Amino acid sequence: MNWYLTVLKKYAEFSGRARRKEYWMFALMNFLISILISIVGAVIGDTDGLIAVSLSGVYALFIFIPSLAVTVRRLHDTNKSGWWILISLVPLIGGLVLLIFMVIDSDPNENAYGPNPKLAPEPQ
Repeated sequence: MNWYLTVLKKYAEFSGRARRKEYWMFALMNFLISILISIVGAVIGDTDGLIAVSLSGVYALFIFIPSLAVTVRRLHDTNKSGWWILISLVPLIGGLVLLIFMVIDSDPNENAYGPNPKLAPEPQ
């Protein structure tokens, strides 16, 4: 949960680096919150799905900028420009390339985007 809150605290911070753990824990929490929204919609008897869709839409708007920011910082961690996020616009292969960039290990040294975040203490 701390990793998720760390990303939210850096709401629109596109500079710096984000390690793999920060990115993937944020992605996991987003996935779990989306499932929770669907369950809440089902429990309250939302047969047409209107409430779940509305809640999902509000959550997606809230989380859009932090998601972009953490993705750009993750790209910086692999010593790539944040503009590489646009590769996801290429059908089929673009998303796969971006996934590979999100999975590969950090640049172990200080790069143009800052020091290695693995050397910093983890959020508590």
